[in-house]
Amino acid sequence: MLKKTMVILSASTLALAACGPKTETTNTSDTTIVTNDGAAFDAGNAGVAATNTTAPAAAGQTFANTAAASDAFEIETSKLALEKSGSAAVKKYANQMIAAHTASTDKLKATAAALTPAITPDPALTAEQQATLDTLKTKTGADFDAAYIAAQQSGHQQTLDALKAYGATGDVPALKTFATGLVPTVAAHLNMAKALKA
Repeated sequence: MLKKTMVILSASTLALAACGPKTETTNTSDTTIVTNDGAAFDAGNAGVAATNTTAPAAAGQTFANTAAASDAFEIETSKLALEKSGSAAVKKYANQMIAAHTASTDKLKATAAALTPAITPDPALTAEQQATLDTLKTKTGADFDAAYIAAQQSGHQQTLDALKAYGATGDVPALKTFATGLVPTVAAHLNMAKALKA
């Protein structure tokens, strides 16, 4: 009996030893990965886990958030233009931006809601967008118009770049179609902004 127990223990020890040093330990509750040198990082937060099946949704979520924030920025700055600008041309442009970006937001929400799993776009402004909005609030008249036009040109260029990039390399087909479909509209808005005079 003792000999049989020792054989079983020896076999178990050899089986464990044959596995070699463990290079990766994944805890499904927090996706922490431990490497050979004992370093650990949170793959859930880093978004780099090789077996993370939610990576496409995470990339899609990032794009949806970027698009939603862009719309929110254009709408909020254009509402300010209606209050602060003395230029009929700037106010006309601002009204067009409010209408177009409200429609874009509605389309984005519908597209994202139809995904499996669904995505909820987060329209929170970036720090740069919020700083620009805050600066615009302090300006009036021609100073406001110049700053608003510059913000529209910069904002639409950034949005155009993001749409083209996601349209080319995005991982959620419905959002790629959304991005590609908006490129001509945003390019037109950018050209309109470039034609505005303070």
